[in-house]
This record gives sequence, structure tokens and C-alpha cells, in this order.
Amino acid sequence: MTSPVDEGRILPRHAAVPLPRADPDPRPAPPVAKHPGKRRLYVLDGLRLVAALMVVAYHYMAYNRVHYWGKSTAAVFPTGNKFAIYGWLGVYLFFLISGFVICLSCWGRTPRQFAVSRFIRLYPAYWVGLILTSAVLYFRPGGTKLQLTDVLTNATMVQQGLHVHDVDGVYWSLWAELRFYMLFAVVVVMGLTYRRVVSFCVIWLAASVIAEATGDKLLNVVANPVYSPFFIGGVAIYLMYRFGPRPELWLLTAASWLDGQHQMKVLVAGSERVTKVDESWTVSMVLVTLFYAVVIAAALGKLDFINWRWMTVAGSITYPLYLIHEDIGWEIIRHGRHHMSPYALVACIVPVMVLAAYLIHRLIERPAAAWLKNWLSPARAAAVRPPS
Repeated sequence: MTSPVDEGRILPRHAAVPLPRADPDPRPAPPVAKHPGKRRLYVLDGLRLVAALMVVAYHYMAYNRVHYWGKSTAAVFPTGNKFAIYGWLGVYLFFLISGFVICLSCWGRTPRQFAVSRFIRLYPAYWVGLILTSAVLYFRPGGTKLQLTDVLTNATMVQQGLHVHDVDGVYWSLWAELRFYMLFAVVVVMGLTYRRVVSFCVIWLAASVIAEATGDKLLNVVANPVYSPFFIGGVAIYLMYRFGPRPELWLLTAASWLDGQHQMKVLVAGSERVTKVDESWTVSMVLVTLFYAVVIAAALGKLDFINWRWMTVAGSITYPLYLIHEDIGWEIIRHGRHHMSPYALVACIVPVMVLAAYLIHRLIERPAAAWLKNWLSPARAAAVRPPS
């Protein structure tokens, strides 16, 4: 999912970073936008929490798993279901934020630093979530068809590319994230500059259209056309944050939105297949448009007055919350639905999942990040390098 803001830290726009490689284009690059004072985008942390809770509500109150609730979620939550059916859009808010944050977190970094930061951010919490979910599915009454080889393949996070099913359904979005990272790594290796990143977005958007037009399987895997507009939108908005709202960036953002609204027809239909109720394309696009508007407003400094420090912690737990809530939550629902009302049960499960996510972040993610960062540091790598 957010994929998440890099280690929960949003640097002020004027923060010192190593200079990028020289741009061979002789024309002057756009000046970096200047904002007085320190700026931390607390809003992005808050938006990540909103996105995660939307997905949680969708899985608990809209996803039509009759064998967990005993009847359809529309019957169990006649009012809540009408809102929860749009919770899947939280994933696309994650994608939008991810495009923004990947640019922010790797600008001025070396390719090695980029790869290490992504590995540290994604894998420790993912492995914990995979172990916990696999254990719950294996030891639940009646057992499971889950095989050890599938769990081990899932540990790579590329199981979809290897045609192995996800241990937990939410893992599908991580394959989309990884493909974005691999594409963006090409620009990182070349050296991040304004023109290169804009060109990357334009080429990726064009490749996505060509992939759909031709149906080429390889190009579809690489270009990721269904999800690419949201990542591209996030990257374009980051460029507004760093360089100011230039006309070409507004056009690029608008192009990503237009492509996204086209993809929304397919995405809404896909959601309807699992919720078993009609969903509105119009409502979906209103929410997506709102996502774009809020992220743009945050990037342009319009929401700097929202500076609640608790949002930093809230943003840091969204990734583990996303990873552990679905199958584990459904098992709790299956055994708890006979003992309390549906709304009360959900009201109890969500805080438990939030607490578990916080413990994973505090006790595993942070220590693991510190250890891995030291272990993978260039100095240590040079120290243990075998003699030639």
C-alpha cells in the first residue's frame, strides 16, 4: 500500500540536500519554490491514516464475505455499507501520496540510498504481517490450504509476478508499488532533475495508453496502466511543491486525473464484483478529485495551519495497519459475531488493529530500520567487501 511516507518524515522544502547531477540541458532549470519558515506536511500523514481507515471500513463493512458475517454486509450494515463501499478508494489515495513521497524522499540521494530506503521501509513490517497472517490462517479451526512454499514466495513481495496467490488480499497493491519503484529507479540512476522527472511522467503516461491500445502483456506489466495515473499525479504534485505550480505541471496533473477517471470505470466494476451492490462512478470520482485537491493544497502550503504532531505517529502506523487488518480481522469477525452486535464488534476490532500496528512500528519497524540502515551502509559494505 504506501506506500507510506518515507519513515514518517516530511522535510521542509528548503532543507539542505546533496546537489543533483548536472542537467545537460543548457536552459536554466525552474527555480526552487521558496516558502518562509519550516514546513512539515502533517496533512500527508493524516491523509495516510484516512486512507488506511477507509480500506479497513471497506473490508469489514462492505466486502461481501457471507461466511464471516453469516449474511451479506449490505444486510448486516444497512447504513454503514452505503459509505463503506467506497473505502477501496483509499488505496488510490495511497498511490497518489506514494508518487509524491518517493520523489521527496529520494531527491538528491544516490541509487544505493534510494534502494536501501525503499527496502527498509517496505520489508520489515511486511514480513511481520506475513508471519502473523500466515499463523492465524494456519492455526484457525479447520486449518487452511496455505502451503509453506506460497508463504516463502510471498516473502519476496513479487508473488503476483510469479503467479502465486497473495497470502493476504491487501498484498496486491504492493506489486503495483514495486513496479513504480523499479521504473522510478531508472530516473534515480540517471540523476534526478526537473526535466528528467517531467519527461519520465510524460513517457510513462504515454506508455500506459499504448499498453492499453495494443494489449501487449509485457508493456502492461511494465507500464501498469490501471494504476499509473495516480502515481504520476503524485509525482507532478511533488514537483509543484519543489518548483512551484508551473503551467506544465498543472497540465500533467490534469492529464493524470483524466486518465484516472477513465480507469475508474474498470475499478468501480471490480469493486462491485466483491461488494455485490451498485457503486457510483460519480461518487468515486468526486472522492478522487477531493484527494487530488487536498494533496495539491498541502503541496502549495494552503494547509500549513494543520500541524498536529499526533499525525506523525498516525501516519507511521498506517502501513502495518494496512498489512494486518484484513484476514486477521475477518477471523475475529467469524468468531465474534455471535457475541456482540456488528457495529460494536467493528468498533472493538479497529482499535485492536491500530494498537497492534503501533506495536509493530515501535518494536519492530524502527529498530529493524536502524539496524538495516547500518548493515547496508556503504561504509560497512566496503569494510566487508571480499578481496579481489
